[in-house]
Amino acid sequence: MTDRELVRKLADAVDRAAPDDLEAILSRCGGENGSVMELKELKQTIIDVEAVAVKPRKKLRLWLAAACAALVLLGTGGGLMYHQSYAVASVVSLDVNPSIELKVSRNERVISCTALNTEAAAVLFDMDGGADLKGTKVDVAVNAIVGALVREGYLDSISSAILISVEDNDQDRAARLQAELVASVDGVLKTQAPGTSVLSQTFTLDAGTNYVNYDSGISAGKAALVQKVIERNGVDADAFDQLAALSVEELNDLLKAGEKRIPIGKSAAAWAAQEYAGTLVLSSNVVQDVDPELDDTPPHYEVELSVSGREYEYVVDAFTGEVLSGQKDILNTPTTTPAAPDPAPQDPVTPSQSQDVGRDAAKKAALDNAGLSEKDVTGMKIEREWDDGRLEYEIEFWCGNTEYDCTVDGHTGALLKCEIDHHEEYNSGFHSDPYHNGSGNTISSADIGAEAAKAAALTHAGVAEGQVTKMAVERDWDDGLLEYEVEFKSGGMEYEYTIDGTTGAILKYDSEWDD
Repeated sequence: MTDRELVRKLADAVDRAAPDDLEAILSRCGGENGSVMELKELKQTIIDVEAVAVKPRKKLRLWLAAACAALVLLGTGGGLMYHQSYAVASVVSLDVNPSIELKVSRNERVISCTALNTEAAAVLFDMDGGADLKGTKVDVAVNAIVGALVREGYLDSISSAILISVEDNDQDRAARLQAELVASVDGVLKTQAPGTSVLSQTFTLDAGTNYVNYDSGISAGKAALVQKVIERNGVDADAFDQLAALSVEELNDLLKAGEKRIPIGKSAAAWAAQEYAGTLVLSSNVVQDVDPELDDTPPHYEVELSVSGREYEYVVDAFTGEVLSGQKDILNTPTTTPAAPDPAPQDPVTPSQSQDVGRDAAKKAALDNAGLSEKDVTGMKIEREWDDGRLEYEIEFWCGNTEYDCTVDGHTGALLKCEIDHHEEYNSGFHSDPYHNGSGNTISSADIGAEAAKAAALTHAGVAEGQVTKMAVERDWDDGLLEYEVEFKSGGMEYEYTIDGTTGAILKYDSEWDD
């Protein structure tokens, strides 16, 4: 080999081993001590050796030795900077239906942001496909993505779910990053999409490599969730691709229900509703919203169609695609009908009616029935649900020592039933209730309080309060018994406790993997 060939091979080796990306690296680092020789200067120094290649071999070797020494010095200082700022330490993935993957450095800076499917690409479009997030702190990047998911309508249903997965061979660091991201995302969703469940998990990078062998356009995190559904529910492994096409919300519902069957999916449910409504010919002009309720009985999809400014609601069987309720052939239905007398206050309507009176109207119906105003009551809870194809609102509230549990027809606002319980057994020893917002309503002096109930649940679970990422405590009455419902998350597990409000005894509890 000639001297010139030797010099060229060394220069090529430097090109392959150390790409000239020093400016990008240094932009992510603070000020550096000492001086740094840029890689392009080092390579030029090696190339300049060619100018003396005609000189004696001994001098050439001295030049090569100097160049190699400079490369070694660069490797000990600049190489360390490169490793800390550019080497992948963790992989964070966010999944709803869009799947987005972030590669993260040891100092929790985003190295790259990748859309794994077409839906994700649309979410990242205004962020230059994710390039705008490069170099930012990972929690800032995750919050930006969650905000985009909300704007694009992926987290707007009452029971939406997002999955946060952290892959890292350092599991302590993974757990810390998981807790930080879950807390940060929770904060964003409380104001932008309060009905969303934040699911999370951690596993090693090696395990993640095994999961991404599935070529389904999803992250390793969602692949792990799909695999869990297969293993826990006893689903045929060949159904992986069908399950991968479902949203995180649907997969989470399947886990809760232990269902072995594969649901038809949101798109098929929307198509079934449109076919039943006769709006397929207007498909491009029909706005649709689909909310899966796979853990209800029967499992179904709630489909809302908006046609020419009018809204129609349909309930579609999750496995057969049969439309269980909703108005058929709406394009052939006259837009005006003869006036009919108002129904009696408690007459139920047919399930096919599409109108939803809304939460405020349902709440007013319950309060009017009780002869109360909103300022008179405390502990108001409102749940929207379907019962045998009929939309209903379940409304609970307290006034003094009286508990009201009302059901309002969601189509007409008619009161279907209202149960009233007076808790007179707690008449003695009352004091102000801090959980009733200073209204002056009272509770029993035997009430252990929310803090004691929380402590009882944590002690039973063997979890310290500092390990909890999300905690909710709710005071309630059940058949005259004061109870506290305590829910919290820790280390990838979700816990639910019912605590006796007067003794602190644990009445029931449940725990499951936080999907």
